Amino acid sequence: MTRMGSATDMATPLRHVVGARLANQFEDKLKIVTVGGLLRHYPRKYDKRGDLTDISKLKEGEKVTVWGTVRRADTRYPGPGSKVRSITKVTVSDGKTDITCTFFNQPWMSKQLSPGTNAMFAGTVGKFNGESQLSSPQVMIVGHENDTTLGDPDLRSVGRSKAKDQLATIEEFPGGSIPVYPVSEGISISVVQSAVRMVLDQLDEIHDPLPSSFRELHDLVGLDSALRNIHRPQSDEDLEKAKKRLRYDEALSVQLVLARRRELARQYPAEPCPPRPDGLLAAFDKNLPFTLTAGQQGVGEEITKDLSTIHPMNRLLQGEVGSGKTVVALRAMLQVIDNGRQAVLLAPTEVLAAQHARSLRHVLGPYARGGELGAPPEAIAITLLTGSMTAKAKRQALLDIVSGQAGIAVGTHALLSEGVYFAGLGLIVIDEQHRFGVEQRNVLRQRHPEGNPPHVLVMTATPIPRTVAMTVYGDLEVSNLIGLPRGRSPIATTAVPAKARPGWVDRAWERVHEEVGKGHQVYIVCPRIGDDDEGEDDGETHEPPDENGEEEKRPPLAVLAVARELAEGPLHGLRIGILHGRMPPTEKDAAMRAFTNGETEVLVSTTVIEVGVDVPNATMMVVLDAERFGMSQLHQLRGRVGRGSAPGICLLITEYGQRSPAMQRLEAVASTLDGFELAERDLELRREGNVIGTSQSGNRSGLRQLVLKDHRETIELARVDATRLVDADPSLALYPGLADMVRSLIGDDQQDFLEMG
Repeated sequence: MTRMGSATDMATPLRHVVGARLANQFEDKLKIVTVGGLLRHYPRKYDKRGDLTDISKLKEGEKVTVWGTVRRADTRYPGPGSKVRSITKVTVSDGKTDITCTFFNQPWMSKQLSPGTNAMFAGTVGKFNGESQLSSPQVMIVGHENDTTLGDPDLRSVGRSKAKDQLATIEEFPGGSIPVYPVSEGISISVVQSAVRMVLDQLDEIHDPLPSSFRELHDLVGLDSALRNIHRPQSDEDLEKAKKRLRYDEALSVQLVLARRRELARQYPAEPCPPRPDGLLAAFDKNLPFTLTAGQQGVGEEITKDLSTIHPMNRLLQGEVGSGKTVVALRAMLQVIDNGRQAVLLAPTEVLAAQHARSLRHVLGPYARGGELGAPPEAIAITLLTGSMTAKAKRQALLDIVSGQAGIAVGTHALLSEGVYFAGLGLIVIDEQHRFGVEQRNVLRQRHPEGNPPHVLVMTATPIPRTVAMTVYGDLEVSNLIGLPRGRSPIATTAVPAKARPGWVDRAWERVHEEVGKGHQVYIVCPRIGDDDEGEDDGETHEPPDENGEEEKRPPLAVLAVARELAEGPLHGLRIGILHGRMPPTEKDAAMRAFTNGETEVLVSTTVIEVGVDVPNATMMVVLDAERFGMSQLHQLRGRVGRGSAPGICLLITEYGQRSPAMQRLEAVASTLDGFELAERDLELRREGNVIGTSQSGNRSGLRQLVLKDHRETIELARVDATRLVDADPSLALYPGLADMVRSLIGDDQQDFLEMG
């Protein structure tokens, strides 16, 4: 407990307030060790006293929270052959009416919910044998009707006041809002509520690190008021004010780290690489067989300016599938080469790396034949380095890179390996940057000669919502490549509900025959490789089916099985090829070459073809189990067709119903070809990943109050404020409280992540 005469503040160890035993629980279960850590453990929702439902008025399908006293609790065990190991039925009464709560495979519930226990139950009302029931509801145990102290021993251990009646715990919350906290097994919501109460009762006024001028400018309450009201709001208005302040704190903390990183980058000079009128870039531009689009010219000018300065370029280039980003990147590489430096193009898969190397050699023509007899004097060599190359080929590639013979090195993660050295690295181009972890990108970024950091250009064909760009990529200048090169054909996309419209699936296979009959080729995409794999291994995580109440009756479709079934069934007679990430590199390359050369008419593949694959003769794509892919990923996939003179067709096949969330997402993809619009819509329909940790996709953000899709204005305000603060005081020496706030909200490891970039 708190020591006599000592103050309780945010840094006070939690054990000094709640005791060692309970503090150990918080540290073990929730990683909370200080008073500040507990106060930053915000409620995930609030139940309202006035929202508690009269059991007699329950309606089927309704989501309810009921208060009641347990009258009976029984567990039975169905025995061998049953998928359910145990069924616990708990009868709950509100004094007038009973309802049954059923728990599956949770036999301990009969002990926790013994007769006389008072608790709240939240769930959806269902019917069984004509009677209302709650199936596996959420439970918050408050106490026992016969106890003078609350029945939970943990509550007694923290000195909770005696209950005068069964509503004592609920009634104690001011304003009628009952905080419900995120917890883990072994620590209950009521224990967290009790610990928070004890902390708030003993806490001195919290020092506010935010300058008063910022609070006044944005109409923000003080930190002391915000933290007290987020846990025990006096009113809905007070709660909203608390959330607004804490959201801003999180946004400002992220933006302060990013602003400091931008400032640090300016302190390390790069090698200026201005354009040269008589260099390789000028020769390349003069011999281009096509005219650059206005978008390519505009973005190219931005990059040219960046490369010409002493400050290292850090730019994100995002553009639609097929918008011509590769040509923009190549021109940047040539500008660096004209200044005697090397360029690296990092790709996420061997298929894409090999494709890039071939594409660069093809576009550069004789200028890619450096070291060969008869090559122009400006010519350079393009070297490919991948993990599966033979030892002899790898040694030669490493020698070409370290000697400077290779003007451009193209490769996969192999370029990040120990033993890869560069003669004069001037520019790193990272294709499909979201497929690389930040630690991996940082390895290459630090491999520069003479201490001068290289310029960095990251590219993506998956447009990034502005709010995400301001957080995850907040240190980067952003260029949007708008428009498509002339000659690109439109793509018609249709979502196909296979169960509701089986005839449409039959028609899809007929269309495949029709496209092949016209001399065209077709992609068929599956989410898995084979029956025994865990999923595709090419670096992309697919989204699971939506939780829309439909029971999944089979595993996701797999390339090997689908190719076999199609060859024996609806696509019999067509030349079918297979491509996936676990094939040996030589087989992958052979499969891709066969499709590129028209030797195979249909390619059954995983998402290994998602980026960089360019076969103008491919006009149709069928995506099976399409609900298992993200919206932006589907947009990327369909960009593989319509790359020639003939229009493209993309069919998104799903077994989910027409009113399901899965179908809504697929119809959103079908409704537009604007990848930027889809990116924003995708963020609205699903939770963002952990934006300030090393996990780049996931279910929960590292931010607790700030939601990227909802709080763009807050992020923009915080970005301006952070820039102002860091410009005036880069080390935040004048604002030590803000530096402490950043550490408490983000943590040192996540700051390291943001510092890496």
